[in-house]
Amino acid sequence: MASPAVDYARGNQQRFLNELKDLLRIPSISTLQEHKSDVQKAADFVATELRRIGLEHVETIPTKGHPLVYADWLHAPGKPTALCYAHYDVQPPDPLNEWISPPFDPTERNNNLYARGAVDDKGQLWMEIKAVEALTKGHNGTLPLNVKFIIEGEEEVGGESIAAYVRKEKAKLKADFALVCDTELFAHDLPTLCVGLRGLVYTEIEAVGAKTDLHSGMYGGAAPNPFFGLIEVISKLKDAKGKVLIPGFYKNVKAPSKDELKAWKRLPFNEGHYRKTEVGSSVLTGEPGYPVLYRTWARPTLEVHGMPGGFVAPGAKTVIPAKASAKVSMRLVPNQDPDDILKRYRNFVKKLTPKGIQTNIKVWSKGAACVVGTDNKYIKAATEALHDVFKKETVFIRSGGSIPIVTDFQDVLKIPSVMMGFGLPDDNLHAPNEKFHIPNFYRGIESICLFFEKLGQ
Repeated sequence: MASPAVDYARGNQQRFLNELKDLLRIPSISTLQEHKSDVQKAADFVATELRRIGLEHVETIPTKGHPLVYADWLHAPGKPTALCYAHYDVQPPDPLNEWISPPFDPTERNNNLYARGAVDDKGQLWMEIKAVEALTKGHNGTLPLNVKFIIEGEEEVGGESIAAYVRKEKAKLKADFALVCDTELFAHDLPTLCVGLRGLVYTEIEAVGAKTDLHSGMYGGAAPNPFFGLIEVISKLKDAKGKVLIPGFYKNVKAPSKDELKAWKRLPFNEGHYRKTEVGSSVLTGEPGYPVLYRTWARPTLEVHGMPGGFVAPGAKTVIPAKASAKVSMRLVPNQDPDDILKRYRNFVKKLTPKGIQTNIKVWSKGAACVVGTDNKYIKAATEALHDVFKKETVFIRSGGSIPIVTDFQDVLKIPSVMMGFGLPDDNLHAPNEKFHIPNFYRGIESICLFFEKLGQ
């Protein structure tokens, strides 16, 4: 496994980690308007680094939302072209009181780096950039293959700008495969490639009753309450066992192959441990007749994320709110069409809306599921690189999450994605005390170095 790039990476581990900490200190929360300048600052930080390590045509591209960062190095004629994707925006850190160390003050504890964005996705973004730096240093200022970077700042808010950009700039982004490091290892020390993602339709049902907030003593019993309207609707979207009741919802659902199901059975999965340590609940719920991994990777779902409206401050206020809303999303699996599902859902919500209440549905984001074939040279080289680093056979998994851009790469650019992430199931993505296991940060850099070297041979 002699690799000058890996040697360089090993000699610079501490610097790489310190640079990552600097990036993590920038609170690039894409969903909060007051952090718009921080998101810009993170984009500039990334662009500056891409320039410093010798990439060309580096640009920060303004969009309606947050900027995209592009860069390339295209001096390896006859070699494949990699399109490296990552995002520099992060989720809000709330609830703040549950963080052991402040979310934007990166802190090392027991070989983990704790900060918002540590693993999702700044740590993994930095792995990609540092691997390219190590490759150029190990190969006398050249790279073993051609590289393009497209990095976004809206992944946590739906990724609309990058979706539009990919459609508009097909020629500029032309590549042979995409490298996406926004996924995780199935278990500690187990090299993993993710080959499937669920799609997502994220909506908000807005319910309106009276024209203004009303006193619940004077009007209770006569005025419609939008919360009850929403409760009535939501309670009928799914049954007690977890089956979605929208007519035709399961019509096109494609089951995983027998081989895939067999491979999932072989994974080191302990349901009790998963329930206790990952979920932290007394019981697991969901459709009967499907094992947990099948339910979370290959069955569609419907969830409610929040119900803003009315009076939520401490203390009491007797009010019948005029308006309330519920954030409701559906995860989709292969062959479910997001537009078709959205239409069925709209019709059903309309039908369920009780008298005196008006509902309106806002769509925050939507994207189809995708499954990547494993019989291409990119997946094969990635599998070998992971084996060299971890000294174990690579497992193929799906993820219950959604990375809409992967579907865009597949459908618009017609390229497969190699989803090679190094997070862990207990890294607390989107939750307090998000972390990145520091050895995985280093192993990620080395894996990408070897992966690109194998493809360039």
